[in-house]
Amino acid sequence: MILLADHRGAGLERIHKVLVDAGRPTLFTQNLRETREALEKSDPELVVLDPLSEGGQVEVEQIERYCLDTEGTSLLLVTDPAHLDGSVEVGRRVEGAVWDLIHREAPVDEYLLRIDRLLHQVAYRDEVEELRYRASYDWTGLLRKEAFEERLEELFSAAGRHDFDITLAILDLDRFGRVNKTFDHTVGDLVISRVGDAIRNALRTEDLAFRLGGDEFGVILPFTGPLEAAYVCVRLRDAIWSVGELALSGALTGRSITLPVSASIGFQTFSKGYPATREELRDHAEQALRSAKRAGGNRAVFHPSLNTERGDETS
Repeated sequence: MILLADHRGAGLERIHKVLVDAGRPTLFTQNLRETREALEKSDPELVVLDPLSEGGQVEVEQIERYCLDTEGTSLLLVTDPAHLDGSVEVGRRVEGAVWDLIHREAPVDEYLLRIDRLLHQVAYRDEVEELRYRASYDWTGLLRKEAFEERLEELFSAAGRHDFDITLAILDLDRFGRVNKTFDHTVGDLVISRVGDAIRNALRTEDLAFRLGGDEFGVILPFTGPLEAAYVCVRLRDAIWSVGELALSGALTGRSITLPVSASIGFQTFSKGYPATREELRDHAEQALRSAKRAGGNRAVFHPSLNTERGDETS
């Protein structure tokens, strides 16, 4: 969608007619109020703005305010030689947006050329961002295994330097091999996908979730001590348990099936220099995970509880 904001009422109608005749989706506004309404109701890929204010500062501020995703909106700012410096300065302040200037009296063909170029730039940028995303995240929407060691090393080092706690949790689905044996990999993939959704939804903004392979997941909880980590792990366990009701849809399997889905979770906290290395931190979390498995699954175990007589599992 292209939004033509002709606030001066002196020229963009000719561009509007050409775009409409060419079948290009286009909105046309004639003042700031109409433009605000159009921005609220639509998500334009490109705004062509012929501003009433000098250099377009007032209108551009409104575009930035009302575009929910400014990075997805490009801007073609119409100007004239008297206000060129001001227009350049305004354009440079548009954070994240692809932008360009065009002389008010430029021929229609130049307008069309610049419009197409800006749209292509946005499309290219979106493709690059998609490639970057795919390099970091797998099909579950969780960070890939390759990023796990890197982020763990970064946060472990930062925690040591700045004296804050981090907790590492390792999760593994209970008896997941039975799912693929009983059904097929399509069902198994759906379960993994739903578990990925559950993990993301159960975590806080600052937490990091990874798929380490198969049905094994890792979670790094920055600035998180044992007690708060225990609450997070209980939330993760409960979120994964709730997946079973939803994981197998009739549309996929041809029948309604209830499938228990649960996870064993082992976690350990790095605090005050202990454990001494990130490798030891991970080893402790994996030891706790194995203990949770031996205890029957669907539970979280804190590593230090393995060394106490009574134990301190998070059930």
